[in-house]
Amino acid sequence: MPNTPPKPMQKTAHKTQQSALFKRLDTLLVQSRDLWQVKAFDCMTLPWAAQFPRLAERVWSIADEDIDDLDREQSTLIAALLPSLTEDLIEAGLEWELSLLDITALLCGEPDRALMSDRELSHFSAGIKGRKWEQINAFAGQITRCDSDVLEWCAGKGHLGRLIAKAHNRSVVSLEWQQSLCEAGTTFAEQWHLPQTFICADAFAAKQSQLKVNQQVVALHACGDLHVELLRLASSAGTRNIALSPCCYHLIRAKEYEALSVGARNSQLNLSRHDLQLPLQQSTIAGSKQQQLRHKEIAWRLGFDSLQREVRGCEQYLPIPSVKQSQFSGDFSAFCLWAAQSKSILLPTELNFEYFEQLGLKRQRLTRRIDLVAHLFRALLEHWLLLDRVCFLEEQGYRVSLSKFCSERVTPRNSFIQAEKQANNEFIL
Repeated sequence: MPNTPPKPMQKTAHKTQQSALFKRLDTLLVQSRDLWQVKAFDCMTLPWAAQFPRLAERVWSIADEDIDDLDREQSTLIAALLPSLTEDLIEAGLEWELSLLDITALLCGEPDRALMSDRELSHFSAGIKGRKWEQINAFAGQITRCDSDVLEWCAGKGHLGRLIAKAHNRSVVSLEWQQSLCEAGTTFAEQWHLPQTFICADAFAAKQSQLKVNQQVVALHACGDLHVELLRLASSAGTRNIALSPCCYHLIRAKEYEALSVGARNSQLNLSRHDLQLPLQQSTIAGSKQQQLRHKEIAWRLGFDSLQREVRGCEQYLPIPSVKQSQFSGDFSAFCLWAAQSKSILLPTELNFEYFEQLGLKRQRLTRRIDLVAHLFRALLEHWLLLDRVCFLEEQGYRVSLSKFCSERVTPRNSFIQAEKQANNEFIL
């Protein structure tokens, strides 16, 4: 994987528990990549059916209406598919450490800590959606309290920063590149007389980062390269304490994932942006109407794809732009006409749209099963990505913990990395 991270420090070059676990995860992900490193929309059959016939038989035995329930809980999904996969491995004489599939069980969460009274908190939660406010409150309750100032990375309106400023009684600098959000946050901070200052700056510009040694930097759901850049800049600056929850691993500038730690740089895995979306493919909060709409969208996209393949004489998936929800209130033919226009495809005057709509539904049944098997490994891949960040920080001389800051009910992106810079004579065990 192409990358240019800082070189690891000699005093942390020996193997840690986290790096040893990373190696085990890496081995399983490399062994199983035929099952999860797949683009379902490109497939016309189960791409791994010949290698894993019992698994293929098992997924086709699952009723369409049961797939979402199986997919919602990782433990339920593992229980449903693991026996068939195990049989295939035994038959092939392969040994995989499949117990690692339930990797999330290793992440413990701290009990919720009350930062302030409900009456005080009500002032700070005004205008913030309930689940988002739960995330902010839970994250703020987990960070280490210390005597240094706080830098809030990619702050938005500074909701997290002002809660820390009030509840911890600490000075906060909130870094945000959108001027309008800085102005809104400043207005609120002044209204409540909070020690919070906003700086409008680009997080990707090292000279504007505001990072320094005697500081605690916090980042709640900084996406992709934004939180990776934070790790690189903060470790380079020697920032004392880092607390972050990563999100949206696929939002990167490079075409492929650029590994951080020594172990990840030595991995055989090459991860595309598409691969990096796998950990995000779990919805614990979507309602039945949202799920039905999503299924309809996929079926229509696949139906149009079958149509365009025939019209263009090209057996290649053709992505189309994002679709407004209102477009699904019409019929499939209108959707196809819109999609064809968006891709400058001239359609024949007479087309059997119903035929292609049925093809789309048939392909959707296939892609849902391909994705279901890939989802066995989504938590594993996310933990691999998290440990890449953890091991990188260890290599830079930090003592690092990895836990959960809230339940999956609040957000599936609930991983919490907290790192403290060690003195030169301290070793990471």
